[in-house]
Amino acid sequence: MASDTPPPRYDGFDRMPIAGTWRAGRSGKTATDTDPYTGETLTEIPLADADDLDEAYARATEAQREWFARLPSGRADVMRRAADIMVARKDEIVDWHVRESGAAAPAAEFEYAITLRDFHEAASYPYRMEGRILPADVEGKESRVYKRPVGVVAVISPWNVPMHLSNRSVAPALALGNAVVLKPAGDTPVTGGLLLAKVYEEAGLPEGLLSVVIGSGSDIGDAIVSHPTPRVVSFTGSTPVGKGIAEKAGLKKLSLELGGNGPLVVLDDADLEYAVDAATFGKFFHQGQVCMITNRIVVDDAVHDEFVERYVAKVRGLKAGDPSEQDTVIGPIINAKQLEGIQDKVSRSLADGAQQVLGGDPTGPIGSVLPPHVLLGTNDVTTAREEVFGPVATIIRARGEDDALAIANDTEYGLSSAVFTRDTERGVRFALRVEAGMTHVNDSPLNDENNTAFGGEKESGLGRFGGEWAIDEFTSDHWVSVQHTRRAFPF
Repeated sequence: MASDTPPPRYDGFDRMPIAGTWRAGRSGKTATDTDPYTGETLTEIPLADADDLDEAYARATEAQREWFARLPSGRADVMRRAADIMVARKDEIVDWHVRESGAAAPAAEFEYAITLRDFHEAASYPYRMEGRILPADVEGKESRVYKRPVGVVAVISPWNVPMHLSNRSVAPALALGNAVVLKPAGDTPVTGGLLLAKVYEEAGLPEGLLSVVIGSGSDIGDAIVSHPTPRVVSFTGSTPVGKGIAEKAGLKKLSLELGGNGPLVVLDDADLEYAVDAATFGKFFHQGQVCMITNRIVVDDAVHDEFVERYVAKVRGLKAGDPSEQDTVIGPIINAKQLEGIQDKVSRSLADGAQQVLGGDPTGPIGSVLPPHVLLGTNDVTTAREEVFGPVATIIRARGEDDALAIANDTEYGLSSAVFTRDTERGVRFALRVEAGMTHVNDSPLNDENNTAFGGEKESGLGRFGGEWAIDEFTSDHWVSVQHTRRAFPF
């Protein structure tokens, strides 16, 4: 699809694809989608209601049967065409991320790239639904296990990395033969849902297989989960909301990626220059609005003061401001409520005894850009106890390796983490004692690969995304036995 002339930009983002038709929702309510940096209105969307949701689920059920009946190549080809469309429309897609989610260039480019890889990985899935033949203890019996799609999947995605965190469930689910009903976040309905739906439509996905329902929580929030049609609910978001979904979902299979409080541990033999670079990236990427971001930096006492000096100097040089400018690192906070919450956590941390060594007041046309903050404190200050989801780093002094590990594990969360040491095997030994789903030796906690097990422990969720783990999430095993000879029954 390579061409010197970019394709015409998508339009129709004042409607949503419901049951195969792009139309307005029927709730009678309208949502305004705005640029978090300028406050400019990007689009206005008439919202969906429970009747729209019913229609989407009904059509998904019908469309799924024909979709799974296709040859594997048919489903794989859609994923490959979608990847080609992503390449052809890169500038348009990146531009939407900058304007709708406030992503600065590094974050917008990252999201584009990893969403593109979602499609490449998913294109292999139709050929990886492997069944098994198992031994049987009955004479003449053949025991088969078939892997089949679950049917219809509900996907609820967040606003922070909206396109990828929708597509990392949508692409595998569709490639494996399911239909999907997607509810993107209200702050990012285009990048989290409508833009993705346009890509799939252009790639030739049959009508009705992917519906995007944008609606208020009171109208469809509970219904999308409690509805009898979906067999799997895939959700990325906060732990409290995830627990609520678990209560409402009944016996549905859940795939949940929830909150995080990622520790980045710097041991006494770490390369400090490298650790500072990684901790800067790992904290302030996308304004800190990422689930696997560094929330706490735990530094051995032997190198603590030098690390702090280097880190503050590095962070002070980060540009905060207009995300459309290429050298901007820190863009706007997604909305006023989120900004207020971050500032409240900083205030409570200072009341808890933390020392602020870097900070500042919000700037920008609507006051939505919070400059980077660095606090020194203990694991008990608010910004260390709670997930900040903003550009605020808390550095904690540790009294040796065992204390650093205890601090790292002293949280209800267990998503991503990191440890820095010049001794790789020491790092691995440390990593294996961290209570988290992911630990990176000599790298930032901010890592995401499409072919591996992405997920958390403790209050950070259930299940895993990516690779073989995604195949397991969106399929079920069906045991079929064949009795080839007459069997002697006991009565």
